Amino acid sequence: MIISSDDFTVADLLKGDLKLATPPNIYFALKQIVDDPTKGSQDAAFLIEDDAALSAKLLKIVNSAFYGFPSQITSITRAMSLIGLRELQNLVLSTLIVERFSNLPGQSYSIHDFWARNLRCAILSRELDKLMGNKYADSAFLCGLLHNIGQLLFYLRLPELARQVELLSQSQIHIDRLTLINIEQQIIGFDHYHAGAELCRLWKLPEVFIESICLHAYSDYIGPYSDIAAIIRLADNFSSLEHPYDALNYSSMNLSIEQIDYALEMTNEEFESIFKIFYPVK
Repeated sequence: MIISSDDFTVADLLKGDLKLATPPNIYFALKQIVDDPTKGSQDAAFLIEDDAALSAKLLKIVNSAFYGFPSQITSITRAMSLIGLRELQNLVLSTLIVERFSNLPGQSYSIHDFWARNLRCAILSRELDKLMGNKYADSAFLCGLLHNIGQLLFYLRLPELARQVELLSQSQIHIDRLTLINIEQQIIGFDHYHAGAELCRLWKLPEVFIESICLHAYSDYIGPYSDIAAIIRLADNFSSLEHPYDALNYSSMNLSIEQIDYALEMTNEEFESIFKIFYPVK
């Protein structure tokens, strides 16, 4: 039997949980440094290096195949000079989000599989953006990582209703994004893209992250951020479909099979290199 949640809102979903209401402080401390013309990379390095565990994780990522630098990077200052302060800021947020949202009540939903799929999507988004001109070099990875974060919000705050969504979705002969949205709206009252976008808005993240989530299910939208939404949408298809070339049917981007092959090859190599860093075995 389906439990309706007609009066429940996204605002209700995000209330009463400090982990949801409070963004990672270090991300915004870094943002203040990035936005302050009197501050520089050394200020950011001091801030990051004050957290030894975070510094070690970031250096592991920077020294992995994800970046492919020819020599070992041994300091945050050096890492920043190579990848840029803004990208390092988003990398910090990526690692903290995976860490923060890696414990769910119950065992019906595999958080390991969730992050494996969405980290693969994040990496592929970054590779596809490179092929499309590198317009979103600082944000494509994090956009790909965040686009399904609303699903975790459902399992954290509404585990019984989230399980009903999952069971009803599994009963469908064919499940696509719009079908899933309809099921979520029927059971919960809104969909996980709406929830994820509102979390980003609550955390005061840049508009690119909010809009790339909002637009994820709407491939016919043309306007601001439609291009990054299309990149994330295609990356998501390749990260989840059994026969990934079917995803080309959903793409309006002019990419050849050879380009897709290259992006997938790079993604597989980078994924093997960094997944255990982002999501260590506990």
